[in-house]
Amino acid sequence: MYTFSNRLKIASLILMAVGAIGIAAGFISMPGTVKEAKDIVASHSDGHNNHNVATELHNAESHSATGHDSKHDEHLLHQLQNKPWSALYVAAFFFFMIALGVLAFYAIQRAAQAGWSPLLFRVMEGITAYIVPGGIIVFVILLASVAHMNHLFVWMDAEVVAHDKLLQGKAGYLNGTFFLIRAAIFLGGWILYRTVSRKLSLAQDKADDNKNFVKNFRWSAGFLVFYLVSESMMSWDWIMSVDPHWFSTLFGWYVFASMFVSGITVIAMITIYLKSKGYLEDVNDSHIHDLAKFMFGISIFWTYLWFAQFMLIWYANIPEEVTYFVTRIEDYNLPFFGMIVMNFVFPLLLLMNSDYKRINWFVIMTGIVILAGHYLDIFNMIMPATVGDQWSIGIPEISSILFFAGLFIFVVFRALTTAPLQPKRNPFIEESKHFHY
Repeated sequence: MYTFSNRLKIASLILMAVGAIGIAAGFISMPGTVKEAKDIVASHSDGHNNHNVATELHNAESHSATGHDSKHDEHLLHQLQNKPWSALYVAAFFFFMIALGVLAFYAIQRAAQAGWSPLLFRVMEGITAYIVPGGIIVFVILLASVAHMNHLFVWMDAEVVAHDKLLQGKAGYLNGTFFLIRAAIFLGGWILYRTVSRKLSLAQDKADDNKNFVKNFRWSAGFLVFYLVSESMMSWDWIMSVDPHWFSTLFGWYVFASMFVSGITVIAMITIYLKSKGYLEDVNDSHIHDLAKFMFGISIFWTYLWFAQFMLIWYANIPEEVTYFVTRIEDYNLPFFGMIVMNFVFPLLLLMNSDYKRINWFVIMTGIVILAGHYLDIFNMIMPATVGDQWSIGIPEISSILFFAGLFIFVVFRALTTAPLQPKRNPFIEESKHFHY
């Protein structure tokens, strides 16, 4: 039985406390008036990110008779007010999607009746414990958006919709009530499967037959159908709708690839950590090698989807579509291209060699870069639509990462203490123990 060490527990609580203080500071410093927004832009007018906004603000003021200045000022105020909210939302979704990606990988292993992975099931079940608190936090942020406590989703602004025929045409789907109902259905389905599968997994340890194993197989196969539909719709609702004038038919798969590789990376990192502490004795280098193969393979898959989406939109050069990437290339040059290097070039070069996939510290190092890269991926999806060129990686962003990292560590490692780390009655446990590649 795994014991949650006091050192790790204290570290996670410190991360949460420091992060919470930083998040609170970000909200306290949030501008409340247009004048405060102007002062913030003016004070940073020499910086690269705010130079264009300061120039536009000056031009708008010089043409006040047209009425454009008041709209621009209000838009600028909303962008600056969104900064702490956006930082919180990006970090909240990032850590939640890790748990959701692990849940999908776990269900696939169950449905495929894989023989190599049962030794890792309890690690996966521990990580997916975060789905409950992580999902609740994301839902609360969405609820705050519907309650107009922020301006993350422009289609929630009735005044904007009233002057936008495209948004009026989407109002049957993009409306606050239906939006929250869908979110509740998604979260309810994911949490239900995790709860049932976990109970069946623990019950199998005490059973004298394989009935619970068979039930888990059926639940997992059924869940994957629900997951494929709900994950795509979730990506449209929670991420793509921050840019309601833009859409991509590949977007659901693109988000899935990001969460899937992030989840598998965390499985590998936690498995290596537990093994270094004397647990999971039967886990060998071949198990780590297989996880690293998935990290490598899904990184290539993510790159394929990214390029397919980018190339088709860029080549077609349709203004309402290509503006999505123009905005990111012009205003988010470093995180946009940095993300590609971290999510494709880095894992390609480091994990291509089969021998390196068996070196634990090498896998950990690669995993850290992959996770940082996919955080930037979510950052690039959310920030341009919510804060425009007012972006930065400062106190709100770092504090949000620290808070959710601390919460994630606390929830996951606490869940690992509630059951033996090695299943006892799984039909494939012996095959998993003797797995070699």
